[in-house]
Amino acid sequence: MGKRTALVTGASAGLGQSFARLLARDGMDLVITARREDRLASLKSEIEAAHGARVLTVTADLAEPATPIRIRDEVLAAGIEIDMLVNNAGYGVAGHLAAVPWEEHERFIRVMVMAVCHMTHTFTPGMVDRGYGRIINVASLAGLVPGAPGHTLYGPAKAFLIKMSEALALELAGSGVYVTASCPGFTYTEFHDVLGNREQVGKLPKYMWMDADDVVRGAIDAVMRGDVLHVPGGFNKTVATITKLLPSAIVRRMSARHGGRVRKQTAS
Repeated sequence: MGKRTALVTGASAGLGQSFARLLARDGMDLVITARREDRLASLKSEIEAAHGARVLTVTADLAEPATPIRIRDEVLAAGIEIDMLVNNAGYGVAGHLAAVPWEEHERFIRVMVMAVCHMTHTFTPGMVDRGYGRIINVASLAGLVPGAPGHTLYGPAKAFLIKMSEALALELAGSGVYVTASCPGFTYTEFHDVLGNREQVGKLPKYMWMDADDVVRGAIDAVMRGDVLHVPGGFNKTVATITKLLPSAIVRRMSARHGGRVRKQTAS
């Protein structure tokens, strides 16, 4: 990759940290952004010491509409060109749709959908002009299977990222810019601790889980190859395949039964 630069959102924890570390190990400089300034500073120091990479931190909240432009302005002020964009920032909202205040759902949609679109819209033209770019949208296996009760908007948001990635990849064909939607399933990160359903998912068998670095390595390799959709891990691939082959009514019943076991639900 040479000394190209990757911008990773949600870099303060989980898959975001893994993306930052592995991309720096691959020889890339970084722009890392998240809400937690202390964690970004710690990650910056670690990566600079371990890999000699240049790391710019931008403390920002993607729920704020102006954030993508502020990130762009800080990147431009530092004289940096973005060669890879990793739209990784994300989280879940537990509970049934009507049981959660709308303001929480609105914030969720801004981070999970609107910010991804805005970041991509902001940084893609420069990639096209230079004839090189890589965009990874961290989606989820949840975007490929039927929705289940609880966390109502999570699967739809991830499905949007998948369709967006597919459409954008076609638009950018021949430009030197590749787009990949990464669709991991259960992964060992802080995600479920923050979501509050660690107890439920902790009962799942180990074969359903993947290591964060393995998920990220697969996503990076996939976008470098130009794969538009990447589902990591044998179990996740099997689930995605079954979802395509079985009648939709059966898959919906399976998804509802399984989802009820792993999702923290709050009835309205």
